[in-house]
Parts: sequence; structure tokens; C-alpha cells
Amino acid sequence: MTTAQQPLNSGFGASTTAEEVIKGVDLTGKVAIITGGYSGIGLETARVLHGAGARLVVPARDVERARAALEDLPGTEVEHMDLLDPASIDAFAEKFLASGRPLHLLVNNAGIMATPLARDARGYESQFAANHLGHFQLTTRLWPALVAAHGARVVVLSSRGIRFAGIDFDDLQFEHRKYEPFLAYGQSKTANALFAVEVDRRGQAEGIRAFAVHPGLIIDTGLVKHLDRAVLQAAGALDAEGQPIRDPERQLKTVQQGAATSVWCATSPQLDGLGGVYCENVDICPLVTPETEAAWYAGENTPGVLPRAVDPEAAVRLWEVSERLTA
Repeated sequence: MTTAQQPLNSGFGASTTAEEVIKGVDLTGKVAIITGGYSGIGLETARVLHGAGARLVVPARDVERARAALEDLPGTEVEHMDLLDPASIDAFAEKFLASGRPLHLLVNNAGIMATPLARDARGYESQFAANHLGHFQLTTRLWPALVAAHGARVVVLSSRGIRFAGIDFDDLQFEHRKYEPFLAYGQSKTANALFAVEVDRRGQAEGIRAFAVHPGLIIDTGLVKHLDRAVLQAAGALDAEGQPIRDPERQLKTVQQGAATSVWCATSPQLDGLGGVYCENVDICPLVTPETEAAWYAGENTPGVLPRAVDPEAAVRLWEVSERLTA
């Protein structure tokens, strides 16, 4: 059964923080893996889950930096992994599986945005490779541990960047079309949303449920490092002095607010028995319809997800392609 893209009226909203979401949730005995869990909203997600009792494992490209960032979270394990290095993903997954532990929460949080054209060792475009394929490989390799949890959740960080592009199955790697940073970013974020749909469909019989998340635009993270200040000012994210503008209703959030939907999707009993949906502002969001499409594209105040980002047929096709690409 596919969960409908219909709000639950969760009682939370755009300004809700991760700390508010986690109240009353006990994660003692639960194991969580968080990619990118040592900076930005990933670090806040790690901090809040740790505070609720979860045992954390954080894969990191820069192990020393990660250990320094996580030193206040005792017991947190940091292991090397690079989403652009398939061998390191396999090594990380194999080590975790060898520990014999179940995996209750997998938060695929790490990502890059609007980067100049780059390719990994396989020739794959870097945003698609890091944001989607790396997490696809990680999730599928860790599948036995997710099954062993007898009730696991997978959270995939997507973005309102889905508006920039769908999936071009004929030229995923920009080999035949002009590379545009935001076009590539949009494709990767649409892939993230579709991945959650198919993880949920394939996993729910084994107790695995998945959710895609739009966290909002959080200026205080490394994600925007490739964006020109003038672009951010034009988007209304920075003021004339270059300081972040906070307006949660326009998705301009703090790190604490940005992590809230991830934490909600990972832990909330409100989502028991549900999955395969795209969430924002700590709720399931509605589908964008022909009547709401113009308003959705025009600004950040209208919640919603484009149908192409939760299309089950596209999700199946993307999974099959991703299996071939990650072999």
C-alpha cells in the first residue's frame, strides 16, 4: 500500500525545532547511522538523536574533523566513508554488518549542491553520484541490518530543488547535454525523493519504512558554499549586510529548525505504519496540483511535492538503473 501525500496535521510547523520533535521519544538501544552527521543539520540531527539515547555511527570523509565535531556526544563511532568512493562505501557497510548489530535509523543526510562539473572515478556526474548513488549503494549494502531491526526507518534528504529538474534517464551523467549546476542538483534531489518511494515499497514487508525530507534553506551550512552571495541575496536569503534572513514560513530556517523534519521522520510515532512520502515543515506535504503549481513555483510559502518526484513507476526505473550503475 502506498501512503497518500496528505498532511497529518501533526501539530508542528515550519518553526518547530528538532528538540521539540524529540520530546517524549526514547531511543535507548536504537542504532542510528547519519551521513554528514558532523556538520550543519546532520550534526544537529546527531545531537538530538544522541540525547534521546540512540547509539550513533557517523561515516565521514574527514574522520578527524568529524571526531572533533562530535566529541561532546560520547560513544559516537566515526568511520571513514566517501560517497564518491564506492569501495569505501562497501568497506563501511561490511564493517557495520560484521558487528552483528541491527540498524534502526538510517539518515541519508549528506549532500552537495550546485557544484562545478566534476565526475567520480566511474565517470558519473558528482551531484548525482554523491547525493543519490552513494546513498543508494550504502542503503542497499546495509539492507540486512535494516531488516534485523524489525522496524527500521530510512530518511532521505531531498530538497525543494526538485523544481529544477526531473530525471533525464537518457543522459543522467550530462554526457550529451550542457551541464548546469542547478539542473544537476535538481535531478539528484528528485532522485532522492524517488529513492525513498522505492525503498519503502521494497522494504515495508520486512519492517523498513522510508521518508523523503525537504529541510528548508539553511544558510549556515557548507551546502551553499558554491553559491554566490549575490544569488543568495536575490533569493531573499541574505540581507544587504550578508546576514542570513530567518523566515521559517519561507523555508529560511535555523539549523535547529532544519533538522526537525528529519528527526520527526526518523522517530515520530505519528508515522507508524506510514512511509514512502515526501515531508516538509514536520508533516507530510500535499501533492502539487495544476491549481497550486503556479503558486508553488512562485515562492516558498506553498507546501507540496511535484508528482514526478513521488511517481512510483519512475522510482522503480531509477532503482533498476541505480543497481546497474553501482553493480
